[in-house]
Amino acid sequence: MRGNGYKTLLLLSVLTSLCLWGGFALAGNTGVLVALVLSGVMNLGAYWFSARFVLRLYGAREVSLLESPYLFRLIRRASRGAGLLVPRVYLIPENAPNAFATGRNQKHGAVAVTDGLLRLLNEEELEAVLAHELVHVRNRDTLLAGAAATLAGAFSSLANFALWGVMLGAPRGKEDRGAALSTLFTLLFSPIAATLVRLSVSRTREFAADKASALITGNPLALASALEKMERESRAVPFYSGSLETAHLFIQNPFPNARLAKLFRTHPPTAERVRRLRAMAPIYHLAA
Repeated sequence: MRGNGYKTLLLLSVLTSLCLWGGFALAGNTGVLVALVLSGVMNLGAYWFSARFVLRLYGAREVSLLESPYLFRLIRRASRGAGLLVPRVYLIPENAPNAFATGRNQKHGAVAVTDGLLRLLNEEELEAVLAHELVHVRNRDTLLAGAAATLAGAFSSLANFALWGVMLGAPRGKEDRGAALSTLFTLLFSPIAATLVRLSVSRTREFAADKASALITGNPLALASALEKMERESRAVPFYSGSLETAHLFIQNPFPNARLAKLFRTHPPTAERVRRLRAMAPIYHLAA
């Protein structure tokens, strides 16, 4: 989808500008040169390797048809409905039920599900969740989301390094201004990065993927039921891997109990998603 390609380019440009400003605040012209090289490396990495980074972050393991014929049968059926090639399939060793898609385009798409999701959902519900994730691959939402997650994590780490540098360096005299700027940059950068992630991955895309999943499966109530089950279970079963910077990748926020989850919410309320899906059900009932 061309629009998401433009949005990804805009996101990379904004974060590069912030990186250059931070480099100047920390070390003047020399800092700008270092930041320019560093941002170039991060931008290339975000485009080419964001999927690999996210999958590794969650300890996802690729599975084959022989290992999980049930899962492959459902994802093949959903792929046909979405008009896509069958993506690579990964399992995340987590008891909390969830799923996400990643990959810069359809050819390199991947869908990852947790062990808990396979245990919790029935066949129709699981197929609806897989169809939802495949829509993100088809629309190239995964490119934007993956790049945002990779860069947000990288910049948060850089901010921490900068903070330690200021604390240990303790600049004085003529360097006071630069130290103040770098400290301000450090203190503000992490929330800025998190906010960029939140704004770049619009919640409207979740509504769109929910609707498309219902069109693919012809069963909006299956996804509604799956979302309700996942909502209840995720509040009782913690998600141990990953971080808030990557929460937007999942079909539902994997960290609902985190203190900043509501502040940086990237998903629409489950109740609203379920309401919209249930409103679609009479249409499919009449069509049947």
